[in-house]
Amino acid sequence: MQNNHQNEKNDRKSKALLLGVGLDNKDGHTRITKGDNFYLAGGSEETHGRMAETAIKVNEKLTTRGKELSDLSKDEFVDILMESAQ
Repeated sequence: MQNNHQNEKNDRKSKALLLGVGLDNKDGHTRITKGDNFYLAGGSEETHGRMAETAIKVNEKLTTRGKELSDLSKDEFVDILMESAQ
C-alpha cells in the first residue's frame, strides 16, 4: 500500500523546461531571460536575442497546438524547435 506522499508524487505532472546557454559573450554583460517553459543565460546580445526569439516562438507553437512542452515526443519537440529557429 502506498502512503500519501507517494500518491502526491505520482499525481504531479512533469514540468519540462527549455534551457538555453550562450557561450559567446565577450562584452561583460550578464544576460538572463526567463519565461513560460524557458530559462536563457549568457551569450552575446545577438545570440541571446536569437535564443529568446526561438523560445517565444516555441511557446506560440505550443499554444497553437494546445500542448505543453512536457506533452511533446522527442520528434515533435525537434520539429517545433526547427520551425521556431528559422
